[in-house]
Amino acid sequence: MGTRGGGLYVGRRAAAVGAALLLALLVALLALAALYGRCRQEAAPPPSPRAPGPAAPPPPAPAAGSVRRLPRHLLPLHYDLELWPRVRPGQAGPFAFTGQVNITVRCLQDTDAVVLHSAGLRSRGAAAVRGPLSEPGAAVEVAGLRQDEAGEVAVLELRGRLRAGRRYVLQLGFQGRLEEDLDGLFLTRYTDRGQSSMLIASQMEPTYARRVYPCFDEPAMKATFNIRIIHDPSYVALSNMPAIDVSEVKDENGSLWTVTTFNTSLKMSTYLTAFVICDFDYVTRTERGNEIRIWARKEAVKNGYVDYAVNITGPIFSFLEDILNVSYPLPKTDLVALPDFGAGGMENWGLMIFQEASLMNLPSDEFTSRKAMIALIVSHELGHQWFGNLVTMNWWNDLWLNEGLASYFEYLGATFVEPKLSLDKIFYAHVVQPVLREDSEIARSLSESEDKIKGSFSLMSLFDNITYSKGASITWMLSGFLTEKLFIRALTSYLKEFSFSNANQDDLWTHIQMVVDAQDEVQLPAPVKQIMDSWTCQNGFPVLTLNLTSGTIRQEQFFNKNNRKSTDSYNNTWIIPISWMRNGSSQPLTWLDKSSKMFPEMQVSESDYDWILLNVNLSGYYRVNYDQLNLKRLAHLLENDPKVRSYLFSQAYDFGYVPIETALELTKYLAREDELFIWNVVLLNLIPENLESTLKNHEVYPLLKKYLLKRMLPIYHYYAGFIRQNADALEDDYFAQVYLEKLLATACWLGLQDCLDLSSELYAKWRDNPEYKIPFLIRRTVCCYGVAAGSDKEWNFAWEMYNHTNSVEEDEDILLYAMSCAKESWLLYRFACHRNMSSMKNGTNSNKQFFCKYNMWAIRS
Repeated sequence: MGTRGGGLYVGRRAAAVGAALLLALLVALLALAALYGRCRQEAAPPPSPRAPGPAAPPPPAPAAGSVRRLPRHLLPLHYDLELWPRVRPGQAGPFAFTGQVNITVRCLQDTDAVVLHSAGLRSRGAAAVRGPLSEPGAAVEVAGLRQDEAGEVAVLELRGRLRAGRRYVLQLGFQGRLEEDLDGLFLTRYTDRGQSSMLIASQMEPTYARRVYPCFDEPAMKATFNIRIIHDPSYVALSNMPAIDVSEVKDENGSLWTVTTFNTSLKMSTYLTAFVICDFDYVTRTERGNEIRIWARKEAVKNGYVDYAVNITGPIFSFLEDILNVSYPLPKTDLVALPDFGAGGMENWGLMIFQEASLMNLPSDEFTSRKAMIALIVSHELGHQWFGNLVTMNWWNDLWLNEGLASYFEYLGATFVEPKLSLDKIFYAHVVQPVLREDSEIARSLSESEDKIKGSFSLMSLFDNITYSKGASITWMLSGFLTEKLFIRALTSYLKEFSFSNANQDDLWTHIQMVVDAQDEVQLPAPVKQIMDSWTCQNGFPVLTLNLTSGTIRQEQFFNKNNRKSTDSYNNTWIIPISWMRNGSSQPLTWLDKSSKMFPEMQVSESDYDWILLNVNLSGYYRVNYDQLNLKRLAHLLENDPKVRSYLFSQAYDFGYVPIETALELTKYLAREDELFIWNVVLLNLIPENLESTLKNHEVYPLLKKYLLKRMLPIYHYYAGFIRQNADALEDDYFAQVYLEKLLATACWLGLQDCLDLSSELYAKWRDNPEYKIPFLIRRTVCCYGVAAGSDKEWNFAWEMYNHTNSVEEDEDILLYAMSCAKESWLLYRFACHRNMSSMKNGTNSNKQFFCKYNMWAIRS
């Protein structure tokens, strides 16, 4: 659900200076804060106008937040499932659905009760158990059906016993409410071609299938499915497999409904079952026999909003098939763009569901960043077709095997179809760097024990950046030290052995070890499991400190001020692959497998030109700290080589090991840095959004303004020229599209007069001609400072455009933000008043208006 190779190789001197520079720059800010005290922050197309045993006595209800596991007495083999949402177009609520499920099971252990998942459903008709199936006409009498709402299970108490080794069919009718909550089976409303419409869709991950039909709702309890959906004739029904029959049926009132029957599914987990009932159009392509259809609102399809998505989906499929050497096993794939959906995308086999903003772009929008976002999301969900759908984790504690691996392959797939993107840069910028910051604050390992997840975690809390981004980062590091060739070979072996089944992370380590043992090019210092468990089974990550005089590297767990928890079970020790270079020359990979170790080859001479850089390809999931000697030499190199391009990656910050003098010397070079990718790292760490309001009021602000603006001017003027003359020329510059807003916002916030004038100039052009479009890349900042520098005329124009009938959601958000930038308190109050009048439950309109006018008069006075 959803957001390589050998890793990144940086130019030799560039990489050397890069790691040191960000360290120094960030520490400089901390140092200034300490000295002066009290120091303290993409375009979418127009959207439419989210167990114990079964025998008595019953098991106790689970504790709040825990997850009930089912007993293993029964194994589901096949579901025959009928769903009937009782919804007609234009119908008023409340809405309901009914259904019938017949589950073929194999009994593994004698039992006199059946326990399966059911949540929020009521029984409809009498439950029955047929079998053993080897005895025609046989049945086991059901004494009663008990619902345990707290445990989300239903218990069928039997008068006889189910016998081990025999097969039975559980027959249950059910009914439920169709809500608008974006979970389970839900209804959502939208507008298409000016008409109000509604559709029905599903979201089952992680444990919402039980809200739709009684089932064995655990990822390892896979089965095949025969599904049929009864629906209004004006709708089309979609599910995991192709439709094989469409017929008609009458309800109890004689009204006609359509019955769509689907082919038998592959063996899969319940959370991957999917249903959509809608009045959408689609575009289609066929790739290697796989019929790909993208469904969306009729207006969106007609206007070409999903053309880009349909054009890249097939090539990404083929890319993944080729690299993994495992064919996609389904004959069709539907991708559905919902006007309202709780996730960016969901990977259901054969029927992927997306938030429409994640799947659409305007045909006229040539900006790489917009296409990149769509390519990344689509590629992530396609990666799941292998990692999650074909091979599924045994239990949610190893969710990273689904999400981490899909997150890794999303970048490979996206850069395959958008070669303008730099894989290494965007992976580090979007994945590694953010999760390193977050991982230092979260006390959770990537792979937790089953008992811990079962007993104390909400499963939804596992769908976080640790699972997605740390999982992808660890995968990137693994591919880096194995080589991509061996890594992919191991993944292919893993996928083929566990196809249509389940695995845990030890199964993956086993297949990697098999590949490593079968060759002699890559030598590891320890078994794969021992190496990788040190990264997945303990919290956080290490920081390495290099002493050049002794050649000693020390590792310790990285801490920030909010996280001082230890990972005692592993003694805060990781087995760390270290790529490194000396004086610009790459050196053989080395390993640190203890808390401290001496590397004689890393001892340096007295020459100012003898320096060392660790983690040169930045595939290592750790930070690096250098001693003062190395930093001074890096500073010397930087100051004397104006052609050096640095990747200011945040390898180290939040700890003050670097002397102030060294830090300031290193940051002087920034006036020659014209890479927005690097400047974003600098600004992200120097000026977090949540500190802007407080920083400006303290003594450090004028110091930072003078120091930073002097270095920002060259890159600011470079991009300001594009903005004034031809912003469209930046359509292929991904990092300009992603990071230019931050640069401009910082320049304006620091009081750069040209930035303020530019914002006022562009905002005035828009106010004079509403058909004029402020470049999207900087629209938020321009609108904010255009209003801030103006009077009530500028504010009124923003309010007018906000209420414009054709304004889209993203523009509305920008305008709301802009109106909050007004400097006059009475304007801010007027905005709050207008926004809140509609929510005043009591009083006449005249009373409301008097209330607003009186308070605005008081403020202005």
